[in-house]
Amino acid sequence: MPASTSSRNASRSWKRSSRIAELRNGRSVISIPQFGSSAIPMSGRLTRRVLKLLDSAAARLLPRTRERASHLVTGGKGEEEVYFYLRQHGYVMVARNWRSPRRRSEIDLIGWDGNCLCFVEVKTRTSHDVKPAEAAVDEDKRNDLRSVAREYLRRVEGDPEVRFDIVSVYYEGAQAPSITLFKNAFGLS
Repeated sequence: MPASTSSRNASRSWKRSSRIAELRNGRSVISIPQFGSSAIPMSGRLTRRVLKLLDSAAARLLPRTRERASHLVTGGKGEEEVYFYLRQHGYVMVARNWRSPRRRSEIDLIGWDGNCLCFVEVKTRTSHDVKPAEAAVDEDKRNDLRSVAREYLRRVEGDPEVRFDIVSVYYEGAQAPSITLFKNAFGLS
């Protein structure tokens, strides 16, 4: 078979097996090709660097939108840190900032810890001066999270074990953030 024919066949098979994954950073959608049935394997460190590079490029190249409030920026930074923290601890993350059209709350992170589906609420603070971050998840917030989790579970096959985790993140000074994970902080019922 001539070389040009084999390269055309390889090109066709690549097109059939490729998929596009979208990363949403609040301002843009960036497409990254995936090959075969799984994504291109990347280490957590490499993934983090690629995301920072893409975010900085988007900030320079895309038109400016209105500025986000500082507490929203801090919260977003904390959620990103926790995402990588949980991955390092064996969680398989399946959703970020998941919302239901029927509920007012969102679930910050959803992931599998072994056979257990975990709904993770992230609370980020810049100091310990006020009440602890995890204390901000009061009974009303827990009820909101439970109702959104039930909406998510309607889309999941089977009847998986479920738990709610709370993660507190503290950014104080120029130090690395302090992250504390509270597994099984409250139940579904």
